[in-house]
Amino acid sequence: MSAIAAESQPSIASVSAKRHTTLLHRIRKNWWGYVFVSPWVILYIVFGIYPLILSFFLTFFNYSFVNPENRQFVGIGNWVRGIEDPLFWKAIFNIVLNQSVFIFLKNGLGLLIASLLFNIKFGGRLLRTIYFLPVITSTVVLMTIGDNLASPGGPIQKYLIDLHLLDGPFFWKSEETWPMIVIALINTWKWFGISTVILLAGMYSIDARLYEAAAVDGANGWQMFTYITLPTLKPQLFFLLVVDVINGLQMFGEVFSIGFNVYGGINNQALTPVLYLYAQAFDRSNVGFASTLGLLLAYIIAALTFLQFKFFRNNEH
Repeated sequence: MSAIAAESQPSIASVSAKRHTTLLHRIRKNWWGYVFVSPWVILYIVFGIYPLILSFFLTFFNYSFVNPENRQFVGIGNWVRGIEDPLFWKAIFNIVLNQSVFIFLKNGLGLLIASLLFNIKFGGRLLRTIYFLPVITSTVVLMTIGDNLASPGGPIQKYLIDLHLLDGPFFWKSEETWPMIVIALINTWKWFGISTVILLAGMYSIDARLYEAAAVDGANGWQMFTYITLPTLKPQLFFLLVVDVINGLQMFGEVFSIGFNVYGGINNQALTPVLYLYAQAFDRSNVGFASTLGLLLAYIIAALTFLQFKFFRNNEH
């Protein structure tokens, strides 16, 4: 055994040295490529990796922009405080409510319009352009328009009052759940074009012979949609779901655009996790606690994304 080990050690060392030489040779051979890539790598380290490490470091301290010299070590105190903070979980609940409405309406409307565009013969390109226009329009602009339309003196409420569906002006911003629902409705208007385009592209990738075979077997349009179109669009629907959940948990500008403060109103009815993080960092100057909330939110996003991928893969098998 010792002889075999003695023979193997030089060979292992030679393989390691060979790999090292090969790596250096590749770097020398392609050094221009590394030169061109290096600015991006440096910027990523400075503005990506370094802030992440610094944020994690600050989670163990009480740190303030007002008095940066007075930094107090608190251990895992900020983590415990973040997990037990009712306002943070209130913000999470608001997002769950918002995204439940938004994801259902956005992807449902996108699927409906994509199905209609898939079956029309003329004007499809023009309609796709029209439906996609809100996507490239500023969020602030659309939120301001939506806020004015849904305000107590706006045309939507006047129309509902004329139909006797409302008894009088409805001040939805002061309600507990309506602010997040209205934001979801306006966001649906902005983003359903993305779902339409992605799902329509998925429909065009379906083999037409599947529909022809189903028609020969006597399947109607609804059966073709249920048993051919929807199952084939699972990857696209899954992609949209993952992106919507990630973006939803990072909601920020929409709440500001319709006139709420950094705490989402008097009763925190429009508070979001990122808005609460911003309030802690820049309104209360609790930088250590804000860093903790940011990383806690990142862990929640990562966990939800992992669970979605796991669920999708299990269903695929």
